Amino acid sequence: MKLIIAIIKPFKLDDVRNSISEAGIEGLTVSEVRGFGRQKGHTELYRGAEYQVDFLPKMKLEIACEDQNVDRVIEAITTAAHTGKIGDGKIFVTNLEQSIRIRTNEIGCEAL
Repeated sequence: MKLIIAIIKPFKLDDVRNSISEAGIEGLTVSEVRGFGRQKGHTELYRGAEYQVDFLPKMKLEIACEDQNVDRVIEAITTAAHTGKIGDGKIFVTNLEQSIRIRTNEIGCEAL
């Protein structure tokens, strides 16, 4: 099993969610996060005063899946989240040691 963590632009969330569903993945967890990468933030104008925004709003998606679905999930995310502009995001893939469904006590891939 793998845990896929994707950081994307907030306005791309619905597109990515639909793309993942079409790829046959049934569940994901979404968190609102803030951060920066190469963008290094930006400046905004508020009531005539300019100020620096260091941490940009992003969405963090966490998707647990079986090993054979990893490439399909990555393709779904990259296709849906791509704008071609800086700040499109990142995808991280890590090993997932164990999963347990609390309701039924299913373990491993059956719990996904």
